[in-house]
Amino acid sequence: MTTKRALVVRGGWDGHVPVEATELFIPYLKENGYDVTTSESTESYLDLDGVDLVLQCVSMGETKPEHIKSLADAIRGGTGFAGWHGGIVDSFRDNPDYHFITGGQFISHPHNFTDYRVEVIAEHPIVEGITHFDVHTEQYYLHVDPTNDVLATTTLASHPDFPWIEGAVMPAVWTRTWGEGRVFVCTVGHKLDDFDVPEVRTIIERGLLWASK
Repeated sequence: MTTKRALVVRGGWDGHVPVEATELFIPYLKENGYDVTTSESTESYLDLDGVDLVLQCVSMGETKPEHIKSLADAIRGGTGFAGWHGGIVDSFRDNPDYHFITGGQFISHPHNFTDYRVEVIAEHPIVEGITHFDVHTEQYYLHVDPTNDVLATTTLASHPDFPWIEGAVMPAVWTRTWGEGRVFVCTVGHKLDDFDVPEVRTIIERGLLWASK
């Protein structure tokens, strides 16, 4: 079997435990034939030749335009790009070129930690056999690209300070393409025990493999 290459880039805000969270999935990648390299800097995006999958967990954080351009070029050429929660949709807030790749940007989690349901709304290998699941974690309010292929959604309840969000349906899992490359996003994953929910773990594992070359 030909070994594939995965690059795990992690850092940014420590509250999303980027090292501990990504370490949960590295064994899965190795079991599926990946040679995994980790990096604490987006400088690694300058050399993505031969990389089949980039798993990013960098919340907020900083980068350089040339790093994002190199990442975009690699994805356009077929490298997969995947991640969860703020590690992918709340990264590099001042770089709209990056947001264009991901198809979404975190805006708020009005209810902070709350109970909510994620409903699967599409047929796709990533969500096959899953209809819905319940979590207690941050529920993201996002600005999203209408061209995303949304696989699952969540509906926000009213908030006393933001009553207009009641009934707003937000994507919770989506895919998209960027040139020849595939992008996978799951918005659940603030804390480590979020990954103890079987459906969350399964969706992310499938999403990583789906995104890869």
